[in-house]
Amino acid sequence: MRQWLFAAGLLLSACGGVPEAEVAMERPHWLVIDPLPEMKVFSDRAATRPQRPNAEIARDFLELTFQMESGRRLERFSRFEGPITVSMTGPVPATAEADLARLLARLRREARIDIQETEGPAAISIEFVERRRMQALVPTAACFVVPRVSSFEAYRRVRREAQVDWATLEEREQVAIFIPADTSPQEVRDCLHEELAQAVGPLNDLYRLSDSVFNDDNFHTVLTGFDMLILRATHAPELRSGMTRAEVAAVLPNLLARINPKGGRATAPAPEDPTPRPWIEAIEEALGPTGSDRRRHAAALRALSIARAEGWQDARMGFSLFGFGRLGLADELDLSVAAFIEAVRIYLTLPGGEIHTAHIDMQMAALALSSGQAPEAILLCNRAIPVASRAENAALLATLLMIRSEALRLSGHAAEARASRLDSLAWARYGFGDEAEVRSRMSEIAALTPSRPSLALAVTHDGDSG
Repeated sequence: MRQWLFAAGLLLSACGGVPEAEVAMERPHWLVIDPLPEMKVFSDRAATRPQRPNAEIARDFLELTFQMESGRRLERFSRFEGPITVSMTGPVPATAEADLARLLARLRREARIDIQETEGPAAISIEFVERRRMQALVPTAACFVVPRVSSFEAYRRVRREAQVDWATLEEREQVAIFIPADTSPQEVRDCLHEELAQAVGPLNDLYRLSDSVFNDDNFHTVLTGFDMLILRATHAPELRSGMTRAEVAAVLPNLLARINPKGGRATAPAPEDPTPRPWIEAIEEALGPTGSDRRRHAAALRALSIARAEGWQDARMGFSLFGFGRLGLADELDLSVAAFIEAVRIYLTLPGGEIHTAHIDMQMAALALSSGQAPEAILLCNRAIPVASRAENAALLATLLMIRSEALRLSGHAAEARASRLDSLAWARYGFGDEAEVRSRMSEIAALTPSRPSLALAVTHDGDSG
C-alpha cells in the first residue's frame, strides 16, 4: 500500500524556514509561459543489478514474504500459479496504458513472469477510482491492493470480512488494485509499479532496504533490479504456493545462487534485522499527513534517538536524519543542514542510495537559492538531475530543473535559465499533472529569493552523488 508519506510535496513542504520572499517586479514577465511545453516521458533503460550478497537477499526475501506491513506473520507462501492476466477498468488516465505496457514488459523480461494485459475479466483487475471515494475507505492510502475481489464496489461490501485477508491465502487467484483516476501521471505510474509488484510478489515493506520499492520511504518510485530479483525468486520453479517459511528458507540459497550468481553462494540467510515498531510509529507520525508541527518535530527527534540507540548505519538512520532535517528547517536550520549532510554520508555507502542523496541535494539547493548562493544551488542541481532522470522521478527532476533555472537567472544566464525552465515544465506535466499545480510550483520556487545574509552551506564540489 502506497502511503502519503510525502503528502506535503517534494520541496516547499520542507522550506517552511525559508524567509518570506522579496519578489521582484519583473518576475511575472519571465515566468509567463503559455501554453506549457509538451509533456516529457521516460524511455526504457536497464535496471541496475542488485549489489548485495545473496545471504542478505535471502533474509530480505523471507521478511518481505512472510510478514505484513503491520508486523503480522504469514504462515504460508502464496503466489499466482501459471500465467497471469491484467486488465484496467474505470476512467483510465491517458498515460496509464503506456506505463502499464512498459511495466509488464519489464516483468516478463527481468522477473521472468508470464504476465499479459487482456480485456475483460483478468486475474489482476486494476480499477481507477475517484480519490475521494478511495480515501473514504482508506484515508491514508494513495493506492492499494486486495485479494479475492475484482472491483471497488465488491471491496466496499466485504472490506471487513476474512475474504480480503491476505493471511488466509495459500494461492492467489484474483487480486484487485485501486488507483486514483484524478492524480498525476507519475503517481499513477508509481502506483502501478508498487501495487502490481505486491499483487504478484511480497506484501511487506522494509525500511532498511535502500535499493527497493518495497520500502515506505518512497524514495524509489519504479521497480529496481533488487525488486525484479525478488519477484523472479517468487515465481521460480523451486517454490510453490502453500510452502512454509522453513521450506522456503531451505531452498532459497540454491535458488538465489542460480538466478543471481554474482551474489555468491550462502548456506543460510543472514541474521534477522527487525525494525522496532516504536521507530516505525515515530517516523510515520513525523512524516505523515496529519499532526501539529510540534508533534511531528518531536516524533522526528524520537525516531532519530531510536536510530542512534540501535546503532544503525543503514537506510533507517539515513531516513531518520532526513526526516529530522526536513522538519527542523523552520526553527533549527543549522541542525537541519547538519542532519542532511550526515544522511548523505550514509546514503552514499548504500546500494541504491543515489536517489536519496538527490532528494537531499534538492533540499540543500533550495536553501542555497534562498540565501543567494546561486553557484552552489546550480552545483547541487547539476549533480542530482542525472540521478533523478535515471530513477525516472519526474517530480523531483522538474523541481531540480526549476531551482536550477532560478539560480541561473540570478547568475545572469537568462538563455540557460529559460531553457532549464522549459525543460522543467515538460517534466512537471508528468510529475505533477495538473497545470495549476505545475504553475504553482514554478512560482513558489521563483519566490525563493534572498532576504537575509547568506548561510554557509557545506557543498562538496568534487563529490558526485550520481
